[in-house]
Amino acid sequence: MQIVLIEGDGIGPEVTGAACRVIAATGVKIDWVRTPAGLHAAEQLGDPLPDESLEVIRRYRVALKGPCTTPVGKGFRSINVKLRQSLDLFASIRPVKSLPGVKTPFENVDVVVVRENTEGLYSGLEHEVVPGVVESVRLITRTAAERIVRYAFELARTTGRRLVTFCHKADVMRLSDGLFLECARTVADEFPFIDFEEKAIDNVCLELVSDPTKFDVLVMENLFGDVISDLCAGLVGGLGLVPGANLGSRYAVFEAVHGSAPDIAGQGLANPIAIVRSAAMMLDHVGFRSAAERIERSVAATLERGLGLTRDLGGNGSTTTITEQLIANL
Repeated sequence: MQIVLIEGDGIGPEVTGAACRVIAATGVKIDWVRTPAGLHAAEQLGDPLPDESLEVIRRYRVALKGPCTTPVGKGFRSINVKLRQSLDLFASIRPVKSLPGVKTPFENVDVVVVRENTEGLYSGLEHEVVPGVVESVRLITRTAAERIVRYAFELARTTGRRLVTFCHKADVMRLSDGLFLECARTVADEFPFIDFEEKAIDNVCLELVSDPTKFDVLVMENLFGDVISDLCAGLVGGLGLVPGANLGSRYAVFEAVHGSAPDIAGQGLANPIAIVRSAAMMLDHVGFRSAAERIERSVAATLERGLGLTRDLGGNGSTTTITEQLIANL
């Protein structure tokens, strides 16, 4: 089986290398097709996401991606945004679940954040009206809104989840979020066997940090989803532990959801669990469910036993030691 590998920037090559080792240890044989993206690609090829890399993903359909650096407020456009829009990866899926051995203020958190991935304020439709005045367009279409809400309900149905919460701010953005809310209600009527609720996004934030266990599947537009998915990751230990996927009707990209951490790149200190779990999601996606489940059990066992953990997890180990523990616990 051939799958695309984008190593990314900073700690990207280290954590993707660890993920490849763990996958190989499950017995699943993958012929990795490596293609560049990120700061290194921008410096070497003049484009952070070359057309050739997009074509490689279109050919092989599935990719595993390490973290890529995006300049803040200047430089090139976000690689992630361009990747999602170019391949119509309309659904960002972030499963967030409490893990053994990781102390957090909450227990039994088990929520999936479903984020519309191609529209909203991240559409990139912005311009300077006059010097000192910038206008950004928040794009919401019925087609995309219905598509993402239906995806959330189908995910709930196929995984045995019982509640879908639509998050909005329709009291303020009456046209854009009003349309999204109307679409959510319409789609919800197609799934009478799954509970549906609609909540203002600020109230959702309040309830998440008060009692996140009341939520099951959360679905929302792009910017809200960006914020909420990271908030939820913080409830279970941080971005270094949480997997992520960007899915479309034809292509799928699984990625580490944290940054490229250039300050520790090349030092062997990076925690690879986030991308290892993303790789497990990828294996499940392509039909290796047993291997995916084994990786998840190995992650749980490794965290619970506390051997070889990296510094961010309270240990004094390295990328290599935690990877060896993950492999041993398979």
